[in-house]
Amino acid sequence: MAQEKAKDPALWSGRFSEPVSELVKRFTASVDFDRRLAEFDIEGSLAHARMLKACEIISADDLAAIEKGLAQVREEIRAGSFTWSLDAEDVHLNIERRLTALVGDAGKRLHTARSRNDQVATDVRLWLRASIDDIIDLIRSVQRALIELADQHTGTIMPGFTHMQVAQPVSYAHHLMAYFEMLARDAQRMADCRKRVNRLPLGSAALAGTSFPIDRQMVAKELGFDGVCENSLDAVSDRDFAIEFCAATALVMTHLSRFCEELIVWMNPRFAFVDLADRFCTGSSIMPQKKNPDVPELIRGKTGRVNGHLVALLTLMKGQPLAYNKDNQEDKEPLFDAVETLTASLRVFADMVGGIKVNADNMRKAALEGFATATDLADYLVKKGLPFREAHEAVAQAVKFADGRGCDLADLKLDELQQFSSLIDKDVFTALTLEGSLKARSHIGGTAPARVKAAIAKARKAVS
Repeated sequence: MAQEKAKDPALWSGRFSEPVSELVKRFTASVDFDRRLAEFDIEGSLAHARMLKACEIISADDLAAIEKGLAQVREEIRAGSFTWSLDAEDVHLNIERRLTALVGDAGKRLHTARSRNDQVATDVRLWLRASIDDIIDLIRSVQRALIELADQHTGTIMPGFTHMQVAQPVSYAHHLMAYFEMLARDAQRMADCRKRVNRLPLGSAALAGTSFPIDRQMVAKELGFDGVCENSLDAVSDRDFAIEFCAATALVMTHLSRFCEELIVWMNPRFAFVDLADRFCTGSSIMPQKKNPDVPELIRGKTGRVNGHLVALLTLMKGQPLAYNKDNQEDKEPLFDAVETLTASLRVFADMVGGIKVNADNMRKAALEGFATATDLADYLVKKGLPFREAHEAVAQAVKFADGRGCDLADLKLDELQQFSSLIDKDVFTALTLEGSLKARSHIGGTAPARVKAAIAKARKAVS
C-alpha cells in the first residue's frame, strides 16, 4: 500500500527513475484551465464505464462503484470542495485520482480501453458543443434586438455610404437589417460547425484503437454524438473542429466590430446620428464633457484578440506529425478564451442595441447632402428612353452644375434641369425626393419601407 502511495503522484507511468521537477510540473500542467471540462469529463467517463459493463469488460459491481464515486466527485466539484492537485497534472487525472480514493480498484478500471488522448478530445468536443448551442441562442438574442430597433425606423432616412461617401438614401431599418443577415449566416456557420464537432473520438485510445471489444456506437448514442470519428489517428490528433469554430467566431466578432465602428463614428458630433445609453459609456478623468463609447471600442478590440486565437490554432497545427503531440495542450486556452470573449460580447451587444437612440433629423440632413438622389435622376431619364450611359453623363453634368451653385439637385429649377436633358419634366421632383428614392426600390432586398417591413416580419418569424 505504501508503494502504491509512492507511485500515486505519477499515475501516468512507472517507467521513470526520477520524479518530474517542480518547474516542469508547473510548465506542463493544465489543470488550472482545463478544470472547466470537469462536468463533461465525468459525463464521458460514465458513458464509457456503462459501455465497458455492457461489453463485459468490467463487472456490474465496478460500474455501480464508478457511478456512485463519480456522482460524489461531481457534487464536490459543484460545491467547490474538490481539491485540485498540480501533481495530477490535468482535470482527467484529478478526477480519476479522487474516484480511486473513493471506490478503490473500480476507479482504476475506468481507464480500460481509453487514453487521455481520446478522453480529452471527447471532453473538449462535449464542452464546445454545449458552448455552440449557447452562442447560437445569444446570436438570436442580438438578432431580436436588431429587429425591435429596425421596426421603429422603417421610415427613418439616412445616407447609405460607399467609400464612406454619401451614395444613396436608405432607411435606417434597412441598414440595421443588413447586420441581421450577417448574424443569420453566423448562426448557420455555427450550426454547421457543430455537425463536425459532434463526432465521438472516444475508443480511439492513444492512437491505434484498443484490443478490447468495445462498442463505440453505444457511447456515441449515450453522449448525443451523431457518429464516431472513423480513423483513430485522426480522432486523437485532429483539432480541425476547434480551428473551424474559431474561424466562425472570428466572423461573428468581425460583424459585431463593424457595427461598433459605425456606432463610434456616428456618436461623434460631426455625425450625431446616434447616441448610446449612458450605461455603455464612460467619461474622461480630465475632460468633463466626454462621453466615450467604451463598450463598442472594447468589442472592436476584442475582435483582434479572437482573430489572434484563430491564427494561434492554425499555427499550432501546421507542423504537427500524426498522432497526438503535447503541442495540442495549447489548443485549450485560445479556444476557451474565444468562447468566453464571444459570449460576453454577444450578451453586452444585445443589451447595447436596445440602448441606441437615433437622431432621425441629423440622419435626414446628411442624406440631403452629397447628391444622394443622383442615381434616381439617372434612372428617371432611362425610364424616359435615354440609354443609361447617356443618362449617367447628363446627371454628372447636372451634379457639377448644382455643386457650383452650392445646392442639391432637388433645389434646381425645372428649366435648369432641362438644360441637361429635354426629357426632364415636372414629375422629376418626385424622383428627387428622399422618400421617392426609397419608395422606388420596392423589390426583394430593397430599401423601400414596405419591403423593409416585410423583411422585418420574415426575420421576426425566423428567430421567434
